[in-house]
Amino acid sequence: MGAAGLVPADGAELCGPTSGGGKERLDAGEIVIGDGGFVIALEKRGYVKAGPWTPEAAVEHPEAVRQLHRESSDEDKLENNGKISVNEAACDIAKEVAKGEDALVAGGVSQTPTYLSGRDEAEVKAIFRQQLDVFVKKNVDFLIAEYFEHIEEAAWAVETLKESGKPVAATMCIGPEGDLHGVPPGECAVQLVKAGASIVGVNCHFDPETCLRTVKLMKEGLEAAKLKAHLMSQPLAFHTPDCGKQGFIDLPEFPFALEPRIVTRWDVQKYAREAYNLGIRYIGGCCGFEPYHIRAIAEELAPERGFLPLASEKHGSWGSDLSMHTKPWVRARARKEYWENLMPASGRPYCPSMSKPDNWGVTKGAAELMQQKEATTEQQLKELFKKQKFKSNIVA
Repeated sequence: MGAAGLVPADGAELCGPTSGGGKERLDAGEIVIGDGGFVIALEKRGYVKAGPWTPEAAVEHPEAVRQLHRESSDEDKLENNGKISVNEAACDIAKEVAKGEDALVAGGVSQTPTYLSGRDEAEVKAIFRQQLDVFVKKNVDFLIAEYFEHIEEAAWAVETLKESGKPVAATMCIGPEGDLHGVPPGECAVQLVKAGASIVGVNCHFDPETCLRTVKLMKEGLEAAKLKAHLMSQPLAFHTPDCGKQGFIDLPEFPFALEPRIVTRWDVQKYAREAYNLGIRYIGGCCGFEPYHIRAIAEELAPERGFLPLASEKHGSWGSDLSMHTKPWVRARARKEYWENLMPASGRPYCPSMSKPDNWGVTKGAAELMQQKEATTEQQLKELFKKQKFKSNIVA
């Protein structure tokens, strides 16, 4: 499955098309395009349960996963939700779709409930190793450690994945403030490279603009430490300027009312160009990204890549096919200058332009994050709300 948000889908992600593995292509100066919005997209289509975000659709509805691949788990997570392992099924689907398409297949792992529950390094690495065994068996092209809020766990993931001998990419779901223990982005990048990652960056939790600021800090950290790595970015397809340190999961609209925040394809083209200019060569998207967003990246970078995606023939560059519209004022929009400078209205009259994040402020080791297999009880909710109210009063 595509590596996606919240709990990125463990399994396989399609990248490209861009010969060789991911690192080799980046070393050769090629651009890799990654689509990481699968879990959110599949939830919208009714195939994945919101909350656990486990990618069981790879087993239950493989045709839906296959179709989404064409358009463009951790064992403890799965056990926590009463599901079987889906990594093998996800790899099989991704490889089937990638065959003959010059696309890469990556196996991905993400942060674990085991780590958030305060367990030790050996226990956490054992979880990663269970998944790695599947990816090695399926011979994926490269591996991704993604969606990590803590650099400590991210480094453990990279160290484990490096046991395969395959190239490893590592991304964190952090903003310019750094990880949830306050480690700055630059230092996070340094630790990831020292752990063995050859590609580093960010994914999920924040919008394109915020993610690019974060990757810039990572780049500066690596340069200061005289370390080299390829850079990677897979942001949200939502505008999140009002997010706090934990990103969009703290927004009251998460996860079912985020549509008013969706970025346009033109926003994505701007993001792709700015990412390229920053030196990022693994450019993609995470939660909220739809196939047309991924196509926008490919279209913007067509001069560098040497070709346009096939779907572009249906709508023309920068809306040029609007020149055939029946209304003259719509035909007048068939130009780059119009869409490049448009400031779209939010489309939500009477609504505030910004939200106030919940900002619960809990992280590794907090009682609220201790792993449990049953649903949250009413009593647990009451205790949580009481604690949050007390905290809000102190801040006020």
